[in-house]
Amino acid sequence: MNPFPNLLDNCLIDTKHVECAAILVSRSGDITAASKNFTLSPEEAEMFVDAFKHVNVTRQRGLNFQNKLYTCVRADKLSIYSKCEGHGLILVRTSLYVIIATYSKSMYPSICVEAVEKLADYLREKGK
Repeated sequence: MNPFPNLLDNCLIDTKHVECAAILVSRSGDITAASKNFTLSPEEAEMFVDAFKHVNVTRQRGLNFQNKLYTCVRADKLSIYSKCEGHGLILVRTSLYVIIATYSKSMYPSICVEAVEKLADYLREKGK
């Protein structure tokens, strides 16, 4: 049984400060799990994985997602935080996965970031 849908719901969506979330396999870009009503195209999944390979470019250009340009607020080898008109896009990488989360205007970005980083820490502890 795939544990990732439950992790997304229990660790991220249930905070009420994560709008949508997904977990990708970092090598292939395959979608392991995604929250309800959150669809990623293969091109978007590839863009998220590639964003960590080209952090300097990501920092300068931002990320185009769902027809919006998200300005990069932070980008390093493990985390990318970006925002667009009160909405946010958070990417956090482990050795095996990339976690993607979004937040809306009515949500607190800091709680979204904290939840995603804690899930990434949990996966790192489990060797994932």
